Amino acid sequence: MLGFRRSRHRLTTAAAVFGLLVAGAAVQASAAAPAAAATPHRILFDNAHAETAGNADWIISTSQPDPLGQDSSPSAETDWTGALSSWGVALQKTGDYSLKTLPSGSSLAYGGSTATDLSNFDTLVLPEPNTLFTTAEKTAIMTFVKNGGGLFMISDHTGADRNNDGYDAVKILNDLMTNNSVDSTDPFGFSIDSLNITSGYPAAISDSTNAVLHGSFGTVTKSLIANGTTATLNPADNSAVKGLLYRSGYSGNTGAFFATSTFGSGRVAFWGDSSPIDDGTGQSGNTLYDGWNDTGATNAALALNATEWLAGASSSGGGGGGGGGTCTAAQLLANPGFESGNTSWTATSGVITNSSGEAARTGSYKAWLNGYGSANTDTLSQSVTIPSGCAATLNFYLHVDTAETTTTTAYDTLKAQVLNSSGTVLSTLATYSNLNAASGYTLRSFDLSSYAGQTVTVKFTGTEGSTLQTSFVLDDTALNVS
Repeated sequence: MLGFRRSRHRLTTAAAVFGLLVAGAAVQASAAAPAAAATPHRILFDNAHAETAGNADWIISTSQPDPLGQDSSPSAETDWTGALSSWGVALQKTGDYSLKTLPSGSSLAYGGSTATDLSNFDTLVLPEPNTLFTTAEKTAIMTFVKNGGGLFMISDHTGADRNNDGYDAVKILNDLMTNNSVDSTDPFGFSIDSLNITSGYPAAISDSTNAVLHGSFGTVTKSLIANGTTATLNPADNSAVKGLLYRSGYSGNTGAFFATSTFGSGRVAFWGDSSPIDDGTGQSGNTLYDGWNDTGATNAALALNATEWLAGASSSGGGGGGGGGTCTAAQLLANPGFESGNTSWTATSGVITNSSGEAARTGSYKAWLNGYGSANTDTLSQSVTIPSGCAATLNFYLHVDTAETTTTTAYDTLKAQVLNSSGTVLSTLATYSNLNAASGYTLRSFDLSSYAGQTVTVKFTGTEGSTLQTSFVLDDTALNVS
């Protein structure tokens, strides 16, 4: 029956080859993942979107792109000029970070050759942008995060249009999340509220395992609102979203002043006001306030711990759990390369196969989902227990082959998800489609550290809904813990 089922998969045709070439060309730039995080952790602060308009001075240094040009060994925040110099100098003094600024007049890009291209960084900081991101920039940002980058979005209150172009940070960051070519379906699981909250000290939730609230830079208890806003969380859209600090009187899905989430292989943090990152000193002529050192809050610890987490420098995720304990390094998935055939995995009949219609990455067997050119659904899953105290990473190689010729419509999809023991989806790690078609296999990686101490199911669901085939081929999976 295996051979009969696989005989329904299409043979390569001229039209299919053309579709593969078109789709492959369209995704070539976005398929490259950021370089693996290594010390020093590479942080890019944006100054290309009016971050110094009006009284704002959201830069780490006037020397751009390299702050070391102003002072190569800063010991005090005044050694660099900018309202974010306390943040920058604190990171620089650890010796674990390499900091750069995207200068005014530049554009955000991913997959290029410039020194400030996002592919050269682990984290992008957007400190209250005041001009809209272009279509290309939004694609670059979202692809960067999806492929493993960290994104720090810092808003301000609605109406804080410092350059009077009709757009404030609330509108700009919401536009990034809802109007991009990568995923506009609430990708991070939250939206920024159109509010102007004049004052307050949002309090941290109780979670002793959370790496942002309890990181190497200190314990976070409160933050500061001085004309800012909050976010509304939508965990049904992204179960990884988590509120860490809340406006007084709020909890759950409303009034989140600081929140974290994940998208694809990457991490996201949101802060509802720029006042907490303001250190009170900057370029002449600006009216600044020292929120960084506000005695009623722990803003410095929050900014620095979050940067550490976003850059992958901490051992556990913003959702809590994982890391911090003793862990024996291991690879947990059974039959990870499918060479033992239809064992250890639960799969639709014929998915695990040595058919010659699609090549395995290594060995003879692979998991081949869909590819029939008719409406069908294939699944592949395995249950695994991630030990407490472990950092965990899911890896798999994916090849997408399609006969579709569109470069804009996702007709056929593959979801990679994590489920609990009751079958409830805890997180959709990524959704791939015919638009991701390319020659060869691409490595995909996801941080599952937040599920340490739990038994979860890693599940792939392929859905084909058109008359032209799309094949999703998986091989050489691994769930590594350390």
